[in-house]
Amino acid sequence: MTRSEAETILRQFICTDPNTLDLNYNQIREALLLVAEQSDYQIFGVCADSAIVGLRSLQSYLDALGYDFASDIQTLDGVIYIKYNPKTGRAHMEPYIGEHRGVLVSCQSAYDQDVNETFGHLPLDLFDQK
Repeated sequence: MTRSEAETILRQFICTDPNTLDLNYNQIREALLLVAEQSDYQIFGVCADSAIVGLRSLQSYLDALGYDFASDIQTLDGVIYIKYNPKTGRAHMEPYIGEHRGVLVSCQSAYDQDVNETFGHLPLDLFDQK
């Protein structure tokens, strides 16, 4: 898979409900791992129906991309949004009133030719499925 093909696969999730797409999890995982490899680091945003689901999803993405979850985060009841920056170890959870559910992965790079783009909302269970 080329970088261009990977970005095309991931861009289909921008402002789209993943449940409306024909999902090939293996292909999506491969695409995400490829673009992550071509960026310096990633910042994660998770929109989920509960803190348990959101934290489980965040942990699975972090594991897949080689990060540790190095933050003590205050959990909330109800629908939540989690933002996590593995570079700083800062995490924040807040109530979420939006309709989207899924994971935002924001690729950060120092150079323009590398990946500097946000992809998502990717499936919460992307790395739970094998």
